[in-house]
Amino acid sequence: MWETTGKSVFKDQRTLSFDYVPPKLVHREGQMKRLIMLYRPVVESNFAQNAVLTGSVGTGKTATAKRFCMDLKDFAEKQQKAVDWVLVNCRQRNSESSAVLHIVNHFQPNFPDRGFSITEMLRILRKDLEKRKVHLIVVLDEADMLLKKAGSDIIYKLTRFGEEKIDSKELVSLILISQKNVFDMLDESSASTFKRTNVIEFGKYSTDELCDIVTQRAELALHDRAIDKDAIDIIAEVSSEWGDARFAIEILEKAGMLADEESAGKVNVEHVRAAKAEAYSSITESKLIGLDNHQKLALLGIARASRGKAYITTGDAEKAYKVACEEYEEKPRAHTAFWTLMKDLDMLGVVSAKKSGPGISGKTTVITLLDIPAKVLEARIREMLKK
Repeated sequence: MWETTGKSVFKDQRTLSFDYVPPKLVHREGQMKRLIMLYRPVVESNFAQNAVLTGSVGTGKTATAKRFCMDLKDFAEKQQKAVDWVLVNCRQRNSESSAVLHIVNHFQPNFPDRGFSITEMLRILRKDLEKRKVHLIVVLDEADMLLKKAGSDIIYKLTRFGEEKIDSKELVSLILISQKNVFDMLDESSASTFKRTNVIEFGKYSTDELCDIVTQRAELALHDRAIDKDAIDIIAEVSSEWGDARFAIEILEKAGMLADEESAGKVNVEHVRAAKAEAYSSITESKLIGLDNHQKLALLGIARASRGKAYITTGDAEKAYKVACEEYEEKPRAHTAFWTLMKDLDMLGVVSAKKSGPGISGKTTVITLLDIPAKVLEARIREMLKK
């Protein structure tokens, strides 16, 4: 059953995982230098620092934060200073207590998941940090998800962590990662702890940059000469529409798996084309999983209204959304809240919402589906709503 024919193109498929962080990040040198400049005082003076990393999906925000924290910890050790770091996935841990518990678990993996208040957990965290004489970098990935549900009180508590005792050292620094502008989600007290000059932007990758990224990952993951140069070029080209390195790496891995299925011994352009078709389906699915009920209903309305059309207006979308709400016995959101739903779906890359151009009368916003036919999307959303 487990017999294979031919040699696999992969030498280390692990390096194509989204969790893998390469020793050097291609085309993120500028962002790394900014982080090094900002956080030097953490090592040199035990001075807390905070920063915000912002940009769209697949632009290297999380990988850069991880690589930076690993390098900072190593640098601090050489300076005989103790720096550690922990990453909180705020999509999974979007409550204040869950986020703080995860941070406490970094030092106490068996700490009970209930029975302690947030204040008590923070006190325990302080004792752990003081005992170890360590400065902790807390990375809040997809921070907007935590802020949206729990508010910004947790940010205030962590940034003011060193103020309870007159002689206490600053123990915690923050890195917030978000696709959205988190300053709009912070209250005045929390926002005052962040300098707007400490925002580091991550632009979408160009085709040439994606080509370099795919080349690096191919060298790490595949055997020598196990992929055609033309195949790398096509991967970069098809993923450049979004400037998304994750999509490019996903296509590379799928193409390699298809090459293995055929015992081809090398990844070629046909494997890439087939992988692209599969990746379109899976990348859309991953976007749909995290949607809340009203986002699903809005998308259901858009799918229905988009049948046979290249685009629809926001008015068309809102009418179809209200019909979907009535069908599923949900009270529709008001117009302003509906517009927020549209912006969320646009940010997630499920739809494109942009100002109308030539050929459309009047000035309005038009909605276009990106990755999936309207008929297929409608069926998928209906299935999800049943569950």
